[in-house]
Amino acid sequence: MKDIIVAGIEDAKGNDITVIEVSHLTQVTDYMIIVTGTSNRHIQTIAETTIKKAQAHNIEKIGIEGLGKSEWVVVDFADVVLHVMSPAARAHYNIEGLWDINPEQV
Repeated sequence: MKDIIVAGIEDAKGNDITVIEVSHLTQVTDYMIIVTGTSNRHIQTIAETTIKKAQAHNIEKIGIEGLGKSEWVVVDFADVVLHVMSPAARAHYNIEGLWDINPEQV
């Protein structure tokens, strides 16, 4: 599943893709994927393109927050949670640092 999500991000030209396996730290999800968009419109496009790619592989989103109005969009695919962020939001919230683990750079 994570590879399909990453492929959707790549289709939309997302930047600085980071995959963090968190299955050993939480029961909520197995992976968090963090990606940077260059503008609010690009952030929206990354989220929408990734959702369409997932749906084409019978992966449904169970929730989405921030679409169309934010520098940070979260898409919950259950086993994968996608964070699409502006460069400023990503630097400010530093999700990678919060989990303090070695993420996989894609």
